[in-house]
Amino acid sequence: MPETAETGLITRNPAGLAAASRSGDAAGAGDGADGSDGADGAGPAASPTRRRRRGRWYRLVSPVVLVGFWQAASSTGILPASKLASPASIAHTAYTLVVTNSPTYGTLQGSLLTSFGRWAVGFSLGIIIAVLLAIVTGLSRVGETAVDPILQALRSIPLLGLIPLFIVWFGIGELPKVLFVLLSALFPMYLNTFAGIRGVDSKLGELGHVLGLRKREMIRHIVLPGALPQALTGLQLSVISSLLALVVGEQINATSGLGFMITQAQQFLDNSVIMVALIVYAILGLFLNGAVRLLQRKALAWRRDFGQ
Repeated sequence: MPETAETGLITRNPAGLAAASRSGDAAGAGDGADGSDGADGAGPAASPTRRRRRGRWYRLVSPVVLVGFWQAASSTGILPASKLASPASIAHTAYTLVVTNSPTYGTLQGSLLTSFGRWAVGFSLGIIIAVLLAIVTGLSRVGETAVDPILQALRSIPLLGLIPLFIVWFGIGELPKVLFVLLSALFPMYLNTFAGIRGVDSKLGELGHVLGLRKREMIRHIVLPGALPQALTGLQLSVISSLLALVVGEQINATSGLGFMITQAQQFLDNSVIMVALIVYAILGLFLNGAVRLLQRKALAWRRDFGQ
């Protein structure tokens, strides 16, 4: 039985092998000079990319339609301005807050930078602490017994219930606001990373022992990469929960930030400023969530569902 030189595969039909080779050559001749598939350029490699691009644009249709109905309802008086400001009024308010340093609210960009700074510090610390705790509890039964019950108990405490204690313990400065963000980012990241570590296939550990890997190398090359998909899911959840906590934290006697703008606007019954701050929160959340999804796509490119 003849054998191919390159692959070592055995075939019983040499003529069929030659015919398949000629068929592959004919298919390759149909490719364009630039590497595109076929004359119409609609090959399997290009098709998913075009579908993803079209899908991104299609996702904008429903928000645009919703804003159109919202503006129409406001213009016709169906939706009173005292209940909800119109999109046009919100856009005008946002422009005014950007170009004017209001003695009541400050500037929109200044408030955004302040809020983002608080979020970045609390979120970063929360993620680092969560990963370290997950490694300790995920790799050690003793660590799980000592640390996990405390974290589960803390996770059950309502965040709003900590406000009076935080004011007594830390005052009304920046620290309580950062701690709110830190705790909200910590628990989703910890739970998912812990589950990811415990969910690593035991056969991979056996393979590592066979290859003679030391414990540190096992953690670096097997455990952490195996837990990465679940950890990135936790990161995505932590982004949203920490932003929600930021809104709460910034309403504790704050003098700047988006939460401060909401509190001031509530006192003056200015719905348009409240809507501007909430929309900025939403845009910030979409941007950060998109950044995490991009990181997820790059870090998990080896998985078929993320790599395509």
